[in-house]
Amino acid sequence: MKLADQHVPRRLSARAGSRFGVAALTSGALVASAALALSGCSGAGRDTVALAAAESGSMRMGSSLADSYQVLTLNDRRDLTFNQLLGINDEGAIAGYFGSGAARHPNKGYVLRAPFAQRDFGNENFPRSVQTQVTGLNDRGVTVGFWSRQNTASMSNANFAFYSAGGRFVGVGFPTGTPARPPVDQLLGVNDHDVAVGFFTNSAGLNRGYTYDIITRRFARVLVPGIPGLGPSLTAAAINNHGDVAGFYNKTASRVIAFLKLRSGRFITFAYPGAAMTQAFGVNDFGEVVGAYTVGSGGSAVTHGFTWLHGHFLSIGIGGASSTTINGVNDEGDLVGFYTDAKGNTDGFFALP
Repeated sequence: MKLADQHVPRRLSARAGSRFGVAALTSGALVASAALALSGCSGAGRDTVALAAAESGSMRMGSSLADSYQVLTLNDRRDLTFNQLLGINDEGAIAGYFGSGAARHPNKGYVLRAPFAQRDFGNENFPRSVQTQVTGLNDRGVTVGFWSRQNTASMSNANFAFYSAGGRFVGVGFPTGTPARPPVDQLLGVNDHDVAVGFFTNSAGLNRGYTYDIITRRFARVLVPGIPGLGPSLTAAAINNHGDVAGFYNKTASRVIAFLKLRSGRFITFAYPGAAMTQAFGVNDFGEVVGAYTVGSGGSAVTHGFTWLHGHFLSIGIGGASSTTINGVNDEGDLVGFYTDAKGNTDGFFALP
């Protein structure tokens, strides 16, 4: 894909100039994608793509998210078939990776910065790793993610959490005596107080969400209140600067719902109407949550992105895409995520309201 100056919408160019320090997007091939496990797809699209938004039922959004978006497909040209964008900070820097994770197509992490030309994909990979995903970042230059020494045909790879600050990579592992085999431990988000969130999988195959304070090196569980023991399988996926944590858990064996755990201790659950699975992947300081929901099952299952604010959903999908996932949101309301295009590729996208 080529993004030439004359192809940039005027509104986007002006906004990028004031917020990201560039006058316009420069020419250059772009390609990108996002996920929560070592896996992948493809992507090469037009300079801009349509973003279709629809409110759920009679629910009203009551926010600027109901307005039109300007959308760019952003892919690293080193793998135009699979890119995912997973997090965005208030400066417009984006965390992501390319590569599907299939054998000989390893995940390779990056941080993408404006003006979003190919040269602006900065490599970020854990030292001596075979695969790395950069899943989140804050405004202080800290990134988080996970890495693996493997790239097997089965894609069942041992993976381990990390954070990076000032070019220094540090491995993180929740202290558990019952890890899955192969082990799974991932950090998925981090706030400006250097508190990260993530999960590990135990020997029973259940995800256990946690927070990790990078400064004090202390872990804390993220649990569903009112349920004895450690509760159901749960993934902590995002944290804002107030300490509110967003994620998802198994309400039943066949139903997954999203949650927002406020710093006050209040635990809010929500599910898109009619969806078998609702997953929250990002949250900003205004309590705006983003993620994906799935309707149908098996070969008829379809995934759509959503935003959720004060109890109201907005369903969002890329025009012409067979699935859409929103993985990150910043305090400007900018969105990042990925979608499956008509060719079956996984493309990263960046949307401005």
